[in-house]
Amino acid sequence: MYQDVVELRSFYEQPLGRVTARLVRKQIASLWPDIGGMDVLGLGYATPYIDTFRARANHVISIMPAPQGVIRWPRHNGSPENTGAHRYKGNLTAIAHEGNLPLKDAVMDRILMVHILEHTEQSRHLLREVWRILAPGGRVIVIVPNRLGFWARTDRTPFGHGKPFSVNQARQLLRDNMLTPTRTISALHMPPFKSRSLLSLMTTLEGTGQRWWHNLAGALIVEAEKQIYATGLKIKEPRRVHRQAIAGNQIDPKNIE
Repeated sequence: MYQDVVELRSFYEQPLGRVTARLVRKQIASLWPDIGGMDVLGLGYATPYIDTFRARANHVISIMPAPQGVIRWPRHNGSPENTGAHRYKGNLTAIAHEGNLPLKDAVMDRILMVHILEHTEQSRHLLREVWRILAPGGRVIVIVPNRLGFWARTDRTPFGHGKPFSVNQARQLLRDNMLTPTRTISALHMPPFKSRSLLSLMTTLEGTGQRWWHNLAGALIVEAEKQIYATGLKIKEPRRVHRQAIAGNQIDPKNIE
């Protein structure tokens, strides 16, 4: 069962949520240090993590699953920090069903999946759609709760909801759907403290935790690459959706200016 998008937004607006996003973004950046000129999709509730890409990537868009709901993103149109081609006065978020994403084949260079794989009951269809819309050699990062971690044991954060994964489970699920795991790292190595005075420990001890107790991390971050040699398999193409109930616009990234 999905968490409601309003609950997710509320979490990331809190001090704990802001620290969480900052620590996870740091790990994402270590895997994708250069996305200049690429088309990037955030799938699930990924907006706290993809906003920083907008200044460097060619296009950045977001798709949220229908059971989760959708909110407008960016919340402030024409933000001062976005200039030139990246100043987009409109909505970059769509709502869609997991197994029927409103994008053309092979159009995305990078896909970031957050707060979606642990909730969906259609993981096979979802990952096949991810494979379909990834460009040859494209990469996806899947972020899921760690079943051994502190965060999966409490429902005070989004990483305490849905089905947690072990490293092997996450990697095998990707392999089963024609996505080759390349690298696996972790994040959120301290418990999710409520106290503001303890939040600084999460940042200070994150590196130590990654070195000494990474198996207890709150989030697993798995990167995988599209297997282009798997195209010989016969995959039933999902029904194409030409328009979605999205706050405004068609979502094909090639049409975003």
